Amino acid sequence: MKYYLIAGEPSGDLHGANLIEGLKKADPAAEFRFWGGDRMAAAGGAENLRKHYRETSFFGIVQVLKNLRTIRRQMRECQEDVAAWRPDVLVAVDYPGFNMKMARWAKEHGIRVFYYIAPKVWAWREWRVKAIREYVDRLFVIFPFERDYFPRHGIRPVFEGNPLVDAIEARRPSLPSPAEFRRKHALDDRPIVALVAGSRRGEIRDNLPLMVRLAGRFPEYQFVVTGVPWLERALYDRYLAGSGIRCVCDQTYETIAAAEAAVVTSGTATLETALLGTPEVVVYRTLWFQVKLQPYVLKVPWVSLVNLNLGREAVAEIIQSDLSIERAERELRAILPGGSGRARMLADLAELRAVIGGPGASERFARRMVGELRDDTKQ
Repeated sequence: MKYYLIAGEPSGDLHGANLIEGLKKADPAAEFRFWGGDRMAAAGGAENLRKHYRETSFFGIVQVLKNLRTIRRQMRECQEDVAAWRPDVLVAVDYPGFNMKMARWAKEHGIRVFYYIAPKVWAWREWRVKAIREYVDRLFVIFPFERDYFPRHGIRPVFEGNPLVDAIEARRPSLPSPAEFRRKHALDDRPIVALVAGSRRGEIRDNLPLMVRLAGRFPEYQFVVTGVPWLERALYDRYLAGSGIRCVCDQTYETIAAAEAAVVTSGTATLETALLGTPEVVVYRTLWFQVKLQPYVLKVPWVSLVNLNLGREAVAEIIQSDLSIERAERELRAILPGGSGRARMLADLAELRAVIGGPGASERFARRMVGELRDDTKQ
């Protein structure tokens, strides 16, 4: 069968690549064409990559508005390519701003639509539920709590675990010990605290200065920033100058695994940190009016995926316009070795790993997709 996948950012590229590997096992005759990145190209063939996410990633309202003409042109290009290739199924991988429009177009043109990694409609933009119900043939979800959410809105989702577990378990055997990590990066002997400040310019700008101030209160620890390769080093150096804090690029899992604790911005990184077993504090600085509007805009009581999946506040969330350095210090001390909350958090993280499910999710999702398509051809 022919699978056309669309992913528009690094995380989608990773999960899309793992899904392609699973589809190849479940359907040895599978053919692929996709929008994605280097990982999907490695899994599905570089000749099948039609557009790299570096050309399609526009974050924030300002960037979207500035590039509206480009986005519309890319949408037309994608539609023309899908129509010419005539796949058995369009697999939308996250990336809802683009993929929900593609799902509607595909449905209107008689192409079956699978949505892999559902839009976070349970947090905001709940009006998208209606579009999912109308234009998506099968929704594949990766968080346990989504199994209860979507049926309440007339959608029967498929849950087979979380592909992040696959990504982490694939890397776990090669992760260095804390001592090896320190030697490799010429760090001193002090224990490490990881600073995961985000993957976008705005997140770095808003969160890293607080993290630098926080590090100054813990001279007995060395703080290491997890840099991402698609942002220039100068962006980090601007905020780290004179602090003594190191930035290690493209070593996020290695840094978190070597750390005694982490300070993490909200997003997927909160779940990755938890699955690696590292205690964390979640911080996120936003505009004052967004903090005031949060109870009215967000449909969920927490922002971190750890708390959402456990159904309680297991990790502290400090979401403020003027972040309290005192509270951040108090919460971090509590989860460092010897802290009053460390044992409880380690137990919570172990529970989370059980709730999320074991490795092999990508292959299980792939088998379900192939099974659905084969059942359709028999009808």
